[in-house]
Amino acid sequence: MAEEISVLQKIREKELELSIKTDEMRREAEQIILEAKEGASKMIENSEREGKRATDEYYKKEMERINIEIEQLRKRSNEEAKLVRERGERNLPPAVEKIVRAVTME
Repeated sequence: MAEEISVLQKIREKELELSIKTDEMRREAEQIILEAKEGASKMIENSEREGKRATDEYYKKEMERINIEIEQLRKRSNEEAKLVRERGERNLPPAVEKIVRAVTME
């Protein structure tokens, strides 16, 4: 009978030991999960910050490119307007002369 108690006692001790180890492993696993979540959170923050920086840089470059294109279009439009004005000014005296002749019937 003493032997049975001894075996039962050993089983209980082993169960207690395993329970303690299980609790320790659970705490370690929870700590690992917590650290992983914190690491993931930092990675997300860094990615968002880097993404915003890249977006801002892209936006700035595109706005510069667009402004250059707008300036080129303005310059081209001004040159075309100047050519049209010059052509109109060259054609104005003959046009006035034709109108005057038509009105005076010469």
